[in-house]
Amino acid sequence: MADTTPSLALPLIAGGQAQKHVTHNEALALLDTLVQLAVLDKDRTAPPASPAEGDRYLIAANDPSGAWTG
Repeated sequence: MADTTPSLALPLIAGGQAQKHVTHNEALALLDTLVQLAVLDKDRTAPPASPAEGDRYLIAANDPSGAWTG
């Protein structure tokens, strides 16, 4: 398990008694995803070849292809 969240580097709680860290870490993961949401590209019609964890894209309305079809 990582020590911080991927985007904002929020510190995660290490495992401990009564599993309280699970709920807390899940909440941090949601915050990390939603706070300061940004996209890398807004006009892509095809998925990137090798996206990194946390990369976000807006799919172009005209002729999306590959995994983005439909």
